[in-house]
Amino acid sequence: MMKKILVTGGAGKAGRATVQELLAYGYEVQSTDLVRHGGLGCPEMRADLTDLGQAIDVLKGFEAVVHLAAIPGPGIVSDVQTFHINTTSTYNVFSAAATLNMKRVVWASSETTLGLPFPANPPAYAPVDEAHPLTPHTTYALSKVVGEELARQFSRWSGIPIVGLRFSNIMEPADYARFPSFQADPELRAWNLWGYVDARDMAQSCRLALEADLTGASAFIIAAADTVMTRPSAELLAERFPQTELRGLTDSRATLLSIDAAKQVLGYRPAYSWTDHVEPAG
Repeated sequence: MMKKILVTGGAGKAGRATVQELLAYGYEVQSTDLVRHGGLGCPEMRADLTDLGQAIDVLKGFEAVVHLAAIPGPGIVSDVQTFHINTTSTYNVFSAAATLNMKRVVWASSETTLGLPFPANPPAYAPVDEAHPLTPHTTYALSKVVGEELARQFSRWSGIPIVGLRFSNIMEPADYARFPSFQADPELRAWNLWGYVDARDMAQSCRLALEADLTGASAFIIAAADTVMTRPSAELLAERFPQTELRGLTDSRATLLSIDAAKQVLGYRPAYSWTDHVEPAG
């Protein structure tokens, strides 16, 4: 079992949850970020991963890396900065991992690779799964598609398993207070088929991706088991995306971002729902 794990972007929402998950399961963890959080419970290092030399230096001595450092969405900085930072840092982490003969790379891809925002580009079918065409509509999404291609080539060159996790919109418990306000207007969250993922479940998927028996480069959708809505998922889809084929649901409120592959291959089992934290409206 790999024990020494570096988490990049450890001061961010995804990084904090992942550090705590790995520490709870007995991993020896270190965080690297542009800033120090100070309360992660593990050693923290500062590094700029857009510099290959710094990436190699910070990855030395670790068996695997969970690469979560990135501009986390569109519109935060300019498109040019988003693309440069995300693709360069990902290239450098993959390159450093190959140079150092690491055993595993797990990294943050995104649900946006699948065609978000969906109102501008309705999905061909739902639940959307890993076979759905990649149709990036933002520079951020494009940076993640490029990252997935980098993963395929670096894994081919090096033999290192590289696991991309296409995270849905990551939520912490404090975020759930606003979920009842979504119920009156399905359009508010139609952009990602009403999806989300609890940060603790996201962290679970990172740990499982480190532990799974995998080869090559792979990518998995990671979402909650339900949607942000209380209405049935089939009803929402028929109302907002009538041209989209529905391919069956396991539950009336089941996610429309399929997590079947993550369940089958990684053993992913989302344990948290927003309804555990707030009373649904209506």
